[in-house]
Amino acid sequence: MSLDEEYRAQLREEFDGLRVIDKADDRFSRLVDVALRAITFGGQGAFMTRYVTTIGRTIYLPDRWADRTPESRYVTLRHEAVHLRQFRRYGRVGTALIYLLPIVPMGLAWGRARLEWEAYAETLRATAEVHGIEAARDPDLHRYIREQFTGPAYGWMWPFDAAVQGWIDRAISELMVERAARAH
Repeated sequence: MSLDEEYRAQLREEFDGLRVIDKADDRFSRLVDVALRAITFGGQGAFMTRYVTTIGRTIYLPDRWADRTPESRYVTLRHEAVHLRQFRRYGRVGTALIYLLPIVPMGLAWGRARLEWEAYAETLRATAEVHGIEAARDPDLHRYIREQFTGPAYGWMWPFDAAVQGWIDRAISELMVERAARAH
C-alpha cells in the first residue's frame, strides 16, 4: 500500500463516514466551478483540475488526481485532514461562516485565511517529513503558498504577501526547532 493509501485508511478510521469522490462526477462541484470562475473573473479556472476540496466529511478530488505521485497525494491529504478536523471542531455551519464571511468574501477574508493557513502549515510539515526540510524551505513552494493567499485561487483572501511569507518563515522556524529537539 502506498503512503497516501495508508493515510487515507487512517483518515477513514478517524472520520466515520468519510467520503472521497471525484469532482468530475459531482454536480455540486461543477456548480461551484462555474460560480468561482464568475466571482474571480476567470481567475480561479483550475478548481476542477488542480484543487482538492473538503466540505464536512467529504474530500472532492480533481481530475488527474491519480497522476500525482503518492507522496504528493499524501502531502495534500495531510492538508485536507486539517480541514476535516476544522469541520469537526466548528461544525459545518460554523466552518462555512468562518470561511465565507469574515471580513468580506473577497479580498480580506481573515477567517478563510486563518483556516487555510492552518492547513498550509500542515503542508509544510508534511513536505518536510516526506521530502526533507530543504523541500519545505524551497522558495518555489513558498511562492506557491503566497499566491494561494494573495491571488484569485481563494478569492484574494489575504492580499498581504509579506504577512503570508512571515507565517511561512515562522512555520519553518518551528519545524527547525522541532527537528533539533528530536535530534537530541
